[in-house]
Amino acid sequence: MAQRSIAEVATGAVVLGIAGLFLGYAMLHSGRAGGATDGLNLTARFDKIDGLNNGADVRIAGVKVGSVTGQRIDPQSFAAEITLNVDRTLRLPTDTSAEITSEGLLGGKYVSLVPGGADRILANGARITETQGSVSLESLLGRFIFSVTQMNSSQPANAPATPTTPAPPGTPQPAPAR
Repeated sequence: MAQRSIAEVATGAVVLGIAGLFLGYAMLHSGRAGGATDGLNLTARFDKIDGLNNGADVRIAGVKVGSVTGQRIDPQSFAAEITLNVDRTLRLPTDTSAEITSEGLLGGKYVSLVPGGADRILANGARITETQGSVSLESLLGRFIFSVTQMNSSQPANAPATPTTPAPPGTPQPAPAR
């Protein structure tokens, strides 16, 4: 009985060790490992950061150059402030802009940086001042549905449903009703 118990404990320890190795490998190679990296830390303020999470990509021209490392609310302005860690070898101009963009219709969010043309370079701890918050797909759909509903309700019931644009030249016109 004692031999069986030792064998079970040893097998469990080996399984836990292998699981720990897989977890460590995944953290190191996913690009989302915790802790500060050797990058440039920048901050940016946004009106909304809907769907943006810590660890989200920071991209320039679609290429990953960093990640989001922190989020907080500014207690005075109630704006969302994020912290970015960006590749230190990049020399980003001071007029660089940041916008929160969607990866696709159902994809996650990331921060897209658009470098400007200024001569001065952003230093470690600097703030990106030109920002555009995230656009909510639900909000856009709601506005579209509301505008279509308003457009349909303002059209008289007996009005023709066809557009009133003139026919191109040379197109035969229908005969007037008698």
